Amino acid sequence: MTATPGDAPIPALAVRELRGGTAGSTPLVLLHGFPVDSRMWESTVAQLPGDRTVLGVDLPGLGGSADVDLPTPPALEAAADAVALALAERGIDRAVVAGLSMGGYVALALLERHPALVAGLGLLDTKATADDDDARVNRLRIADAVEETGSVAEVLPMGTALLGESTRAARPTLAATLTAWIEDQQPTGVAWSQRAMAARPDRSHLLRAFEGPAMVLVGDEDQVTPASVAEPMAAALPAAQLVVVVRSGHMTAVEDPAAVAAGLGDLAQRVDAADA
Repeated sequence: MTATPGDAPIPALAVRELRGGTAGSTPLVLLHGFPVDSRMWESTVAQLPGDRTVLGVDLPGLGGSADVDLPTPPALEAAADAVALALAERGIDRAVVAGLSMGGYVALALLERHPALVAGLGLLDTKATADDDDARVNRLRIADAVEETGSVAEVLPMGTALLGESTRAARPTLAATLTAWIEDQQPTGVAWSQRAMAARPDRSHLLRAFEGPAMVLVGDEDQVTPASVAEPMAAALPAAQLVVVVRSGHMTAVEDPAAVAAGLGDLAQRVDAADA
């Protein structure tokens, strides 16, 4: 197992079995976005075709992993090592790995540090590049504010802002659900996640090198990582399919779980076909 940056202890993450499956099929591992937890995948998994095992991992400091010892300095590499360890403890050394937003950043870090683990790669509403200076400064500002106030109030507006305009109009209660998930998070985990994301490097080079089945998915109303970001990622991956989810914003897995389930199901089936 690769050591975390600074040789910090690897935190023991909470892993939820979102669906049990039959032996022999490659499991699907889902990594959630910020600032929520693995609950965001429940509606998607309910519509996922097939019968493979599906696991949701709560990343460091969030959801069921709120009480873990957070590695210092904050780093997504540490999160990736923790995911790999959590899977190894369950006897999983190969999986279809898919992440949305921050989960996508961790998926790429996992691909870099534990490449043999990633049989198939799903990148949803995310990007492979590092933050620009403005985005990095804003993340650190939010982390400071959350730590100083001991409250997640600074990120509560994301419960509405991350959703697409069509979703906000057609499903107004979904913002309340997303906001409630954010309210459940611990300030320490929110701040750690922001600092870890601010420190991440550009991992675009990994896309060109990954030859396994891949999917890049994006909501056509995503204002955070829009289609103009997703399209070059899909083009760089040798075996990727680009999926555009209409009338959805940044949180496609909760805005249109059926479309996301179809995309993930196809990705997993392509991994099975490649293994046959």
